[in-house]
Order: sequence, then C-alpha cells, then structure tokens
Amino acid sequence: MNGDFLKNVKFSVLDLATVCQNDSLQQTFERSLATARFVEKEGYTRYWFSEHHNMESVASAATSVLIGYVAGGTNTIRVGSGGIMLPNHSPLIIAEQFGTLGSLYPDRIDLGLGRAPGTDGLTAMTIRNSPINAPYDFKANIEQLQKYFSKENAASKVRALPGEGVDVPIWILGSSTDSAYLAAQLGLPYAFAAHFAPAQLTQALSIYKEYFKPSEILSEPYAMACVNVIAADTEEEAVFLSTSMYRMFLGIFTNSRSPLLPPFEPDQLSDLWTPEQEYGVKHMLSYAFIGDKATIAKDIKSFINEMDVQEVMAISQVFDQQKKEHSFRLFKEVMTGL
Repeated sequence: MNGDFLKNVKFSVLDLATVCQNDSLQQTFERSLATARFVEKEGYTRYWFSEHHNMESVASAATSVLIGYVAGGTNTIRVGSGGIMLPNHSPLIIAEQFGTLGSLYPDRIDLGLGRAPGTDGLTAMTIRNSPINAPYDFKANIEQLQKYFSKENAASKVRALPGEGVDVPIWILGSSTDSAYLAAQLGLPYAFAAHFAPAQLTQALSIYKEYFKPSEILSEPYAMACVNVIAADTEEEAVFLSTSMYRMFLGIFTNSRSPLLPPFEPDQLSDLWTPEQEYGVKHMLSYAFIGDKATIAKDIKSFINEMDVQEVMAISQVFDQQKKEHSFRLFKEVMTGL
C-alpha cells in the first residue's frame, strides 16, 4: 500500500453518551449532540450510539431516542446504533423505530445489531422477561427484521408501518468470532468491538473475509473496527488525558462504574490497581491509540494495513469537551493525510 492509502479508509465515531463527573443527563446528551455536530463538520462518516443498561457512567440506554435527537440536530452525517442488542427487543418494534427514523432522516440511519445483552445478567432478564440463557436464534431474528423492512412484506398479516420499504442498512456487530460467520453468511457489513474486546479481532476479520457470500447488499466484504483514540498536541498530554479512560475501564474490573472522572497524573495509576487489574485493563485496551499526531498516524496505519479494514470507528473517552473535539480533529487529519 502506498502512503496515501488511509485516504480510502472511512472514519467514524462511537458514542456511549458517557456521563462525566458533575454533569446532568441533559448536559450529557447535549455533549453528544455538540460532538456529533463537530465531527460532521470535520468530515466523519457516521456517528453511532451503543445500547447499554443499568450503568451510571453510560446514558445510551434509549438508543433509538438518542439517534433521533442527534440526527435531528445534524444535517449530513449518518447516525445509527453500534448497536441495538436485538435479543432485548422484538424485531417488529426495531423495524418500526428505525423505519420511523429512516423516514424522518432518509439515507442517514444505520442499524447495527448485536447479540449481547449490553448489561448484567439480572438486568437482561428484567428487560427480556425471560432467563438470560433462554435459546435465541440471532440469525432468524435478523432475517425477520429484514422481512419487515422489505416491500414484499406488504402482503403479510403483520407489517412494520413505518418501516416497510425504508432503506436502513443493517450491520452485524461482534466482539468474538460467532457473529463473523453470520455476517459473512448473510453478506452484511461487519463491525468489531476492538475497543474493549481485542482478543479475537484478527481471527474474526479473517473468518468474515474467508466465508463472505456476496448478497444484494454487498458484493464484497466490508469490515469496520472500533478502537480507542486519544490524540493531543503532545505525547505527554495524550497520556495525561488517557488516565480518565484507564480509570473507567478499571471500574469494570472493580464493579464501580462511576461517571467519567477528570484526568490525573499517570504515575498515580499504580496506586489504583493491582498488577492483575493493570494487566486486565491494558489487555482490554490493546487497541488504544494514544499520542500525538505523528504517533497516531504511524500506529493506525500499521493497524489498518494489518487488519485490512475499510473503516475505523473511534471512541474517545476524554473528560474535557474541547480536548475531546481536538482529539477527533487530529484523528481526522491523520485519516485524511493533512
């Protein structure tokens, strides 16, 4: 690949509607809209929200509502789910919700689908009103969803109105190899959550490409990887800003998922975690690109070259809004060769 190959790779944003310390939920949602407007001007392709529940630090539980809020406050950027956890919902309800969104904002809505609960087991059982280990056919439910979106479903006794005939691209999401086989079989675009589950990224992408079957949607594989990105003007500042993210991930191990905290001196991290916790956090963040513009450019080029993905989705867990936007600006400059 030549030095300009990054210009052919799309770049997008994942948002968890992360709650920052001392922010209200309204301020959290306003931050998301401000970020979406900013990255839209910077030329990002899409802005996705991920469905999570029962988390004090994450406010993206009503994912479809947030998608509508941000799509209504922007003009051109694609807005969607990364993803909707389909076992939590009836395919008909999702078809109606995204059919409504797709009717309001034509050619701008994406529907990424995952099979994980997006929460703990007890909360998942409460959402689904069924045991967490109850049999579930992800493929059958995706195909039912596709049927509701199709014009051919007009003759059915159960129709998605709105939804029927609305063009809402469906993506398959994965954090292991399971969904890679399914995305390949259905000929759908595939997005991998390397920002928190890096272990099987290489294998999943290989499976997806090897077993991909062309469909009416795609003639060849289209893969996207979601990674953590924290860019700043200097290496030192980027490392400093990243301490908020490390502390957030430490909360996963200690089950203390508080709102995102301000950054602090990096050498203080050793006082917060045990060696085992440090290993676990750093393993989860194997694909965290942290540094100045030159470092990010070198590392992301190597990553894309190795993984051969068509799109990179960045999540930037930075406490300060202006510095978060600056991180996205620097990443855009890397991806466009500026």
